Amino acid sequence: MTHLATAADAGHIDGFGSKAYRSYVLNALLLVYILNFVDRGLLAVVAPDLKPELGISDTAFGLLTGFGFALLYTVVGVPLAQYAETRHRVRIMTVCIALWSLMTALCGLAAEVTIGSLVVGGYWILLACRVGVGIGEAGCTPPANSLIADYYPPHRRSTALGYYAMGVTLGGMLANLVGGPVTDAFGWRAAFFVVGTPGILVALVFRLTVKEPPRGYSDPPGGVRRERPRFADGLRELASKPSFWTMTAGATTAAFCGYGIASFQSLFINRSFGLSAGEAALMINAPVAAASALGTLTTGWLAERLGKRHPNAIAWLPAAGLVASVPFYVWAFTTDDLWFCLIGLCVGGAIKYGYLAAQYTIGQGVVSPQVRAVSTAVMLLVINLLGYGLGPLFIGALSDLLFGLQLRELNAVGLTRAACEGSLAALGADLAEACRIAHPASLQRAMLITSALYALSGLFFLATCRWLKRDMVAR
Repeated sequence: MTHLATAADAGHIDGFGSKAYRSYVLNALLLVYILNFVDRGLLAVVAPDLKPELGISDTAFGLLTGFGFALLYTVVGVPLAQYAETRHRVRIMTVCIALWSLMTALCGLAAEVTIGSLVVGGYWILLACRVGVGIGEAGCTPPANSLIADYYPPHRRSTALGYYAMGVTLGGMLANLVGGPVTDAFGWRAAFFVVGTPGILVALVFRLTVKEPPRGYSDPPGGVRRERPRFADGLRELASKPSFWTMTAGATTAAFCGYGIASFQSLFINRSFGLSAGEAALMINAPVAAASALGTLTTGWLAERLGKRHPNAIAWLPAAGLVASVPFYVWAFTTDDLWFCLIGLCVGGAIKYGYLAAQYTIGQGVVSPQVRAVSTAVMLLVINLLGYGLGPLFIGALSDLLFGLQLRELNAVGLTRAACEGSLAALGADLAEACRIAHPASLQRAMLITSALYALSGLFFLATCRWLKRDMVAR
């Protein structure tokens, strides 16, 4: 056990480096996080074109966007985070940025191939590439959160982490702004090439310009830490922090809803209002992502301002936003007016996404410096495996289940989702009418059921207030 270096004693006031350089590093980390979610979210943007070509069900698409990505992302994330506790975090992130960018570009090559007598479909090739993207992206957030905690003192971390967390929504916005028009103009395969390849250059610039700060530099003086912390040490410390687990439960439930809705939002707009992938991206998805980014930053900023008088604000602010978002999502998914749908999604996203600032601030704040990356990795393991992994799969499977039930009511048993996504003229009048009713309505109902669960997420964040003040280490 060793004491933090005396040189860091002033770090808890100002942070590491000059103010200008700290801002540069934070923006560099934000850019990396944006790329992380551009590459992650592009699949949902191109869905209206990709899904009919591959001829897959909503369930299969949910597997592709959710669990297929999340499984390796979460499994690899924990050992990578443990490795980052004692190794050069900037180097780890550089390798991972280049890897996920390359794998994203390779998604555009997904097509049926023959290996000897074995024929491998394009869906499975795409799924394998998505697994590769997940492995690369596993090395982004835990080291980045650890770096921010060493660059910024405790009283500035809420805003810094809230700013960094905007990468989730800004990445979604950029995926739509770039991927949507490219898909309409050149096809979904070109969109993966255009979005994936710039990340390799970003990885190089990141490595050359971002410095590795001393660990614990911006924490109050006199803190104690292990030189080589064990993973068991991190779990033992987390086990004594109930606020960490209630926050993680809330963030997981919110991710379950959010990733599921985001994965199928373009398909919902396409089926309900007839917009193309590019039109849905520019007219609906991009404005919603921008409003959500603003809400994320605002929650972190408000929590920092209220923190001196109300230490639990970082928990009850997102709790209120999550509960209040439910009626706006219900409005968005039931209206027949496209612009009312846009308003509902924008307001719902703006007041809901503040939980991202909370999950990182609380996840970092309740543990000692030596286990921050592990704390983030454990949190993301639960959030991504259960939230990201199962959310899209749940909506897809529920949509297909409701689709089948509606077809029975309409006496159109045997009609497939792929047939409804093809030419309706070839089906005949009765089957075409069944498609027009069941195809959009099944997904609409699945989205409504899922969005109601945001209220449960808000209750978990509210419960966090009970222990948060006691559990906080960084103040």
